[in-house]
Amino acid sequence: MASFVAGGDQPMTVCAIEKATEDGAVRRNPFAITADGTYAARLALGEGGPDAWFAERWTLDGHEPYAVPLPLDQPEEPDTDVVPLTDGRVLVRRRVADRHDFSLLYPTGPGTGQLPLGAVEYGEGPDAGELTVLPPSPDGRRVHALRAGARTTTVWQVAGGASGPERVAEVAGHCSGGVWLDRTGRFLALDRERDGVVKAVVVDLERGGEVTELLRITEESNDRLLLADPDSGLLLIRSDAAGHDRLGWGVWGSERPVRFPECLRLADCAVTPFAVQPGQVLMPESCAVALRIDGAAGSWLGVWRPAGRQLHQRPAPEGWLAGAGLWTREGGLRLPYATAAVPCGVARLTAPMDVPRPSGPRAITEPAQAERPDGEPSAASRTPVMCRPVPLQQAPLTGRGAPG
Repeated sequence: MASFVAGGDQPMTVCAIEKATEDGAVRRNPFAITADGTYAARLALGEGGPDAWFAERWTLDGHEPYAVPLPLDQPEEPDTDVVPLTDGRVLVRRRVADRHDFSLLYPTGPGTGQLPLGAVEYGEGPDAGELTVLPPSPDGRRVHALRAGARTTTVWQVAGGASGPERVAEVAGHCSGGVWLDRTGRFLALDRERDGVVKAVVVDLERGGEVTELLRITEESNDRLLLADPDSGLLLIRSDAAGHDRLGWGVWGSERPVRFPECLRLADCAVTPFAVQPGQVLMPESCAVALRIDGAAGSWLGVWRPAGRQLHQRPAPEGWLAGAGLWTREGGLRLPYATAAVPCGVARLTAPMDVPRPSGPRAITEPAQAERPDGEPSAASRTPVMCRPVPLQQAPLTGRGAPG
């Protein structure tokens, strides 16, 4: 059975805050969490009216979560990006005139301190591109951003460097996404579009931005990486190789192809993974995966493991900051929420267990017929070694190891 335990005793009564962008579109309030789960950050709406936005830092690693507001003299714009660091500071990205300004905010007694980091100019021409701030780096000290033009994409390090924002890689093609594959912040996976086809690639930030293809399920398919677990190598993928978008999974460096479980296909619903259970070294099929399910009735939760091939659906807690959450190594799911009564709360989910399947050497590792296996890896191939990332479809399991 699955159960929610709220981070407080008050009832949860309102939904997650939404923000209106300059073009009038409404989007969910982003909630970024550091890789180690210590801090999170978001834009919160104050009592000064519909434009009274301010950065808010959440502390998540204590007995009870708590929020620290970081307001300044002027409110933030609704499209300001906020990213937490593991030292407790919060990076903010603001659009100012012809540039993107970056600063670090931190609490200073009753006020808020601000450390300017520098700016990235908008640029000109077809390769100027929009700047997208990436999820927190796994090391918790650096923040990166993408400027994706029509022909090239630039990876910027906007925090954690010696002297302000700096270019760290140039990638041919228009890139989006941004998934970290290791715990050091060296390997960054991007979804690169070239000649109208999208393939996930790996950018090695310690080798001058060297690019290696990660996914090629078919020549014509659009293969995107949604989420990755650096401990087990589990990858969550979206591909139209079957003629329409399907959610699938694979293992970084595995000799077996991506599998597309039928249980992850829900009629008239969008299914998006947002958290993977860490610490399952060499056990990718046992990782619990949390999924956000969006349908006509709203948003709710899914929990799934590759080995179990069962999708457990559960209602989300009231006020869930939809799409945000993290797993503990023991398999507990933490879901942040904000309500009028509890402005900073974390609901705890005990992951449901899968129904046991028949025992046998192929009971767990053999995918269903629709998943198109191509054979079992040998026992010897399960020894991890250090190597560069290689295309998932072609790579032997012996090639997936912890990046050095």
